Amino acid sequence: MMITLLKTSLPPIYCEYPRLEMQMKIALFPSVAVGCGPHFHTLEKPAIHIENGRFVYIGSRADAPRFEANETVEGDHLVAMPGLINTHTHAAMTLLRGYADDLPLEVWLQTKIWPFEANLHSDDVYWGTMLACAEMIRGGTTTFCDMYFHENRGVEAALKTGMRMCPGAVLLGFLPGSDEKIARSREFVHDWVGHDLITPFLAPHSLYTCDESQWRKIIAIAREENAIITTHASETQREVADVTEKWGQSPIKTLQKLGALGGHLLAAHCVFTDEADRDIMASNPFFVAHNPQSNLKLASGIAPIEDYLWRGIGVGLGPDGTASNNNLDMWEEMRLAATLHKSTTHDATMVSAQQALKMATIEGARCLGLESEIGTLEEGKRADLVLVDFDKPHLYPRHNVTSHLVYAAEASDVHSTIVNGKFLFRDGQYQTLDVREVCHECNTRGQSLAEKANAGASG
Repeated sequence: MMITLLKTSLPPIYCEYPRLEMQMKIALFPSVAVGCGPHFHTLEKPAIHIENGRFVYIGSRADAPRFEANETVEGDHLVAMPGLINTHTHAAMTLLRGYADDLPLEVWLQTKIWPFEANLHSDDVYWGTMLACAEMIRGGTTTFCDMYFHENRGVEAALKTGMRMCPGAVLLGFLPGSDEKIARSREFVHDWVGHDLITPFLAPHSLYTCDESQWRKIIAIAREENAIITTHASETQREVADVTEKWGQSPIKTLQKLGALGGHLLAAHCVFTDEADRDIMASNPFFVAHNPQSNLKLASGIAPIEDYLWRGIGVGLGPDGTASNNNLDMWEEMRLAATLHKSTTHDATMVSAQQALKMATIEGARCLGLESEIGTLEEGKRADLVLVDFDKPHLYPRHNVTSHLVYAAEASDVHSTIVNGKFLFRDGQYQTLDVREVCHECNTRGQSLAEKANAGASG
């Protein structure tokens, strides 16, 4: 499924945050541009022209047309690349960063995370998402797929900061009011479909938190509204065992039986799958959000990504939530994706630097159904771009720029982040948010929520 972003009628919340100004014309002159396109070209001494939120020229400076730019950035120390695409996260869980560590997934969820989240207010979600956006923008992430409560407040934060977002109307079926939540999810999709920056998803949490009736209702809405479903699947051995006991078969086989694979589905984790599962995944519009660091921290296991890639299954990257990572650093996820699978297969050729970089860019866009709009540096696409400062000791000498981006670069190397032709971060400075205000607000809220959760546990 490819999604084209069009202007449409807007929900009330959007009226508070007018459409991003598109008249800005930006000219960029980095030393190198890594396009991440079909031929994975690396262009030396390029010119990049941005107008009305899109790339209008990407090519050699010598052949560049005349272009009257409002803003110009140039430097032999800069490398341009597509913005990083986070295919799975729970943004407002920044408020839980460091609250619950060193526990297995089921214990972690049931005794720590869900009790903490029981006290969340919509304002908490707004500020927690603001903090997530600040961290992602600083690290060069331009798009994120979110799955969390009070999804409209998360959208509000993304719009405030200028980020591109695929918010999921999350459903935990055991909570009260699930039928109303499912009904509202249809309205949520209606409200945001076709927006420049927001692409709404449906997000049933998992097969172990939603029942068959709930799943069938969500699948019906997805088909009627042409919406993507995102969920968790086959994350742990215990989950596979529980789902098999409840549904009579593995999570992947159950999703197929339910009809969830009749349209685009993005599943986070997919750590434990068998041959039959993988055949199903490869023969359907099934995409995987690989979360290597979260899976390691929770001791869930290591997904067989090398086999998924060999089968042609689409794989993107995500950090998961900061309660299980504990950051939103896509550079770390890239590096892990390119190194973990070398170790598990005892094959140093597995998941090359180029493959890992594509997983963080164009393959991530495919996972979100946005490959026609973002994920590569190509004329006509949305101008989502990162400039990386290569004038750092750990990035010399420049034998291979792609290698450095995956194996050596860090989030702190990001010089500028552009989304939809607008600077969100420029030369080390935030352009759309007050980071000190956000950090202070989230520290206060996080401590208050922790106190409530701890008081409830002791009571």
